[in-house]
Amino acid sequence: MTEELNRENNHRKRNRALLVFGITLLIGLVVGLLYVRYKRTHISTDDAFVEGAIHQIAPRISGTVIEVMVRDNQLVKKGDILVRLDPEPYEKKRDEARAAFEAEKRQLSELKAAIHAQELKVEAARARLEKALSGKDELTALLEARRAEFRAQEFLLRQAETDLRRAEELFKKGVFPQDRYDRAKTARDAASAKLDALAAAVKRAEAALAGHKNTIREAEAGLSAEEALLKRIEASLKAKESLLKRRKAVLEYAELQLSYTNITAPAEGYITKKSIEAGDQVRAGMPLMAVVPLSGLYVVANYKETQIARIKPGQPVEIDVDAYPGRTFEGRVESIMAGTGAVFSLFPPENATGNYVKVVQRIPVKIVLKEDTDPEHILRVGMSVVPTVLIR
Repeated sequence: MTEELNRENNHRKRNRALLVFGITLLIGLVVGLLYVRYKRTHISTDDAFVEGAIHQIAPRISGTVIEVMVRDNQLVKKGDILVRLDPEPYEKKRDEARAAFEAEKRQLSELKAAIHAQELKVEAARARLEKALSGKDELTALLEARRAEFRAQEFLLRQAETDLRRAEELFKKGVFPQDRYDRAKTARDAASAKLDALAAAVKRAEAALAGHKNTIREAEAGLSAEEALLKRIEASLKAKESLLKRRKAVLEYAELQLSYTNITAPAEGYITKKSIEAGDQVRAGMPLMAVVPLSGLYVVANYKETQIARIKPGQPVEIDVDAYPGRTFEGRVESIMAGTGAVFSLFPPENATGNYVKVVQRIPVKIVLKEDTDPEHILRVGMSVVPTVLIR
């Protein structure tokens, strides 16, 4: 009886153990199937970190710090003054440049006034020349008229001399009376006297025309001199305008340098790594602090090259952050880097030498966060995260 009870108990225990084993095996198979299915639709990595823009603040000029307007971890807006440098040396340079610019500007105004006055002189000289040229035409016409009169009088004189010779021959023969001979002689003498007078008039007209030509030459010389002077002043004006542009550029540069004495925030963010105090001497390009915006953060996840074939831009991503367990952030795949991380390292591997050991490479993937997934801006640059890309 006891042996039968023992055998029955052993049989029950064996059945119970088989049942437990079977259930455990079934659960393991289900879990394994679910895990395999999960891995086929979810790709994750723990080699991922939060990244974002970091604005390094450095002065553009050298100088002495007179005031630091911010403290570590302070929130600043875009355009807020962070550091003020001593502006006195740059104000003096600005004032010197402005004085030189104003002096050149006044000289330019004087040259413009001189050009206007010289243009009036050129117009007056041109008017004198035009008047002289018009007088030349009148004197030329008068000379031609005198010469025509002289030629006509020469003909009349020859006719009077012919009449006188004829009258003298007839007078000797007793055909002409004395009074007609006297009239012919008087006519010849009058014609000769008039011809002499016309010859003198022609000479006077020629002398007047020659004198007027001298006047024209003087007017032309005067006009050329005034025009040459005008060109010289205009050339001086162009040189002065070029110099004024250079003076203006120097003034603008001095004003720009003065504006650099106020170092402002390039974006909204938090002050970090502040290493400057009032009284410090700084030089151009020297790092003073950094401004880290908490908006626009993204994740760089380094996935294995065996995983990258199934990752595509636009796929949704669930992001677990080590600093906030239990909270999941949402994002999407934006892009995949064009090479592995090893290729862009400072000393990329050279596999053509020595023994080769194949190592699975990792390819950076950029994941952007959804706008409303971090409304409190609790994420910080450099945090470790575990992103999971949802394939389907």
